[in-house]
Amino acid sequence: MIRSVLTFLITLSLSFCSQAITRIDITKGSVDPVSIAINEFSGKSSDGKAIAEEITSLVESDLETSGLFKLVPRAAFIETIGDPSVVPEFVSWRQIKAEVVLVGQVLSHGGGKISVEYRAWDSFSGKELVGKSYVADSRTWRKLAHKISDDIYMAVTGEEGYFNTKVAYISESGSAKKRIKRLALMDSDGFNNKFLSSGKNLVLTPRISPDATKILYLSYASRKPHVHLLDVNSGSDRVVGSFSGMTYAPRFSRDSRSVIMSVANNGNSEIYTLNLSSGTKVKLTTGPWIDTSPDYSPDGDKIVFASDRSGKSQLYIMNKDGSNQERISFGDGSYNTPAWSPRGDYIAFTKLVGGSFHIGVIRSDGSGERLLARGYLVEGPTWAPNGRIIMFTRAEASRGKQAGESKLYTIDLTGYNEREVQMQGDASDASWSPLLK
Repeated sequence: MIRSVLTFLITLSLSFCSQAITRIDITKGSVDPVSIAINEFSGKSSDGKAIAEEITSLVESDLETSGLFKLVPRAAFIETIGDPSVVPEFVSWRQIKAEVVLVGQVLSHGGGKISVEYRAWDSFSGKELVGKSYVADSRTWRKLAHKISDDIYMAVTGEEGYFNTKVAYISESGSAKKRIKRLALMDSDGFNNKFLSSGKNLVLTPRISPDATKILYLSYASRKPHVHLLDVNSGSDRVVGSFSGMTYAPRFSRDSRSVIMSVANNGNSEIYTLNLSSGTKVKLTTGPWIDTSPDYSPDGDKIVFASDRSGKSQLYIMNKDGSNQERISFGDGSYNTPAWSPRGDYIAFTKLVGGSFHIGVIRSDGSGERLLARGYLVEGPTWAPNGRIIMFTRAEASRGKQAGESKLYTIDLTGYNEREVQMQGDASDASWSPLLK
C-alpha cells in the first residue's frame, strides 16, 4: 500500500513538473526560469565543429537573456549526447534538475552549405518538445541559431519567440556638442550591424516596415526636416509626400501601403495618412494643439496618439478614419511616444512625471497603467514581435549636464529582467521588426 502511494505521488509530481514547463505565465510579476541542459552541438568536420560551437553559444545566450531559462552547468552533466537521434537517459537529467534537454548536430555539405538538426526533450515526461532540421548557407549560422532559440522558446512558453529579428536604430558617436547620428540596422542581440546613412545629415526616429525591408525616418537633409523612406535592399531613398510644413513621427500602416505621421505648421501639429502608391493625403485631426506620435492597433482599425489638447500631453485613441477621439490616460505628468503592442493588449509609452522619465504600459481602455523602468532619460519604447519584451533608450547625464551616453535596453512586460543590449557605441530610437522567416 505504502509503495503504491509513493509511486502515485512521484508520478503525480513528475506530471506537474512537466506541465509547468509548457505552461509558463510570463505576465506574472516574477517567473521561475525553466532549467535547460544544452549539450554542445556536435560537428563531424573541422568547419562543422567550429560552427557547432558558435551555434551552441548563441542559443545559450538567447535563452538565458530572455530571463525564462536557466542554464544547467555542463560540469553537472551525468550524460552527454552529441547525436539528436539518441534518446536521453531521462533519469540522469532529472537528477541534476534539468527540465529540458537539448541535443544538436551540424553537418557540412560542401559548397558552403550546412545542415543543423536538433531535438529538445522534456526530461520529466520523456516526451519530445520540438525537433527540426535546417539547411542553409554556413555564413547564416547566426540566423539559424536564433531560429532554434525561437523554436525552443515557443515550445516551452507557448509564446512566439523574438530572437530572429532586426532592429532599426540611431547610432550615436562624438561629443555632446557635436553629436553624429547615423541610421543603422542590426540583429536583435546587437550583432551584424549595418550603417544605412553617412552621418552627414541628422537623422531621427527610424521605423521599420512590417516586412523589415523598408525604414521610415526623419532627416534634416533639406532645410526643413522631412520624413524619408529608405529601401534597405536597394538603398533608394526619397522624401515621403509633398507637405509644406515639417513632417515627423512616422509609422507604417499594418499592410505597409501607407504612412501615418505628424505635419507641423506655425506651431500646430496634425496627424495625416499618406498612401505610398497614389500619394493621397487624409487629415485625421484638427485643432490648435499638437497631435503627434500616431501608431496603429494590430488590426489596423484604431490609432493611438499623443496630444496636448488637455493642457499636458496625454494619450488618445481614435478610429482609423479619425473619428471618435477619446482620451485614455489621466495620470500625473505627460505621456508621449505611444507604441501599440503586437498582441493588442497594451500600449507602451514614455512618461515624464516628478522630474523623472519612465517607460510604462497601459491598456487601450485606459486601465492597468504600470511603470516598468525609470531614469534620468528613458524613452522611445518599441515592442518585440511577441508583445512580451520592450526595447527602449536609456541615457545618462554627462558631467557637463548635456547629453551623455545613450544605450538600448530591454525589459519584459512584468518589469523584470532589464538588460543592456550588448553593442558597440551609443544608440537610441530603436524600432523592432516582426519575426523573420
